[in-house]
Amino acid sequence: MLELRNISFAAEDKEILKNINLVIDDAKFVVITGPNGGGKSTLAKVIAGIIKPDSGQILLDGEDITDWGITERANAGISFAFQQPVRFKGVTVKDLITLASGKDLSTAAACEYLAEVGLCAKDYINREVNASLSGGELKRIEIATVMARKTKLTLFDEPEAGIDLWSFKNLIDVFEKMHEEIQASILIISHQERILNIADQVVVISGGEIAQIGTKEEVLPGLFGVDTGCRYFQGGKA
Repeated sequence: MLELRNISFAAEDKEILKNINLVIDDAKFVVITGPNGGGKSTLAKVIAGIIKPDSGQILLDGEDITDWGITERANAGISFAFQQPVRFKGVTVKDLITLASGKDLSTAAACEYLAEVGLCAKDYINREVNASLSGGELKRIEIATVMARKTKLTLFDEPEAGIDLWSFKNLIDVFEKMHEEIQASILIISHQERILNIADQVVVISGGEIAQIGTKEEVLPGLFGVDTGCRYFQGGKA
């Protein structure tokens, strides 16, 4: 279980996160959504250890990890997939997936992860993770590495960014399968209604604060409903 207690963060004299309190239970699929600039990606980076909060506590299974770095959190079972995946010159796709898994994967086993994200394994397994790959290809490879890690908490920051429609449909299946098979917590930052629709819990962040938490049945009508309109999405993309 991940627990955030009174998390606040400011940058350049602007409050980005304001007293955030949130609990992510084990094996839950949670989507954080809200208007652009509301603090969603910053919150994900705080959880991953990329950004240290100005105040508050972060607890993982009851242990205070607020002062832990990225590596310590990764070793404790927190994975983070960037909105813009990192390129690694000289490292092959197989190397990256094998490293993520923490064991000596066979080529066939590594290829299975690529197939899960809709890539033809024989075309990618020995390629370098460099500028020759498109943004969409890198995104899917990164998701494959996260799947290989099988950590207790996986964070995705707008995983749909740069992915074509066919791949996006496949991505939904990947998330559902991850949730079912790994039985770990998945936390996704997303505006996409189809991703919101497969969540156990939806968290709406607006202006650096939690505006609403609930099931998709409780939250989505207020976001996309005909009567109420896009309350939290005005000025942003829905």
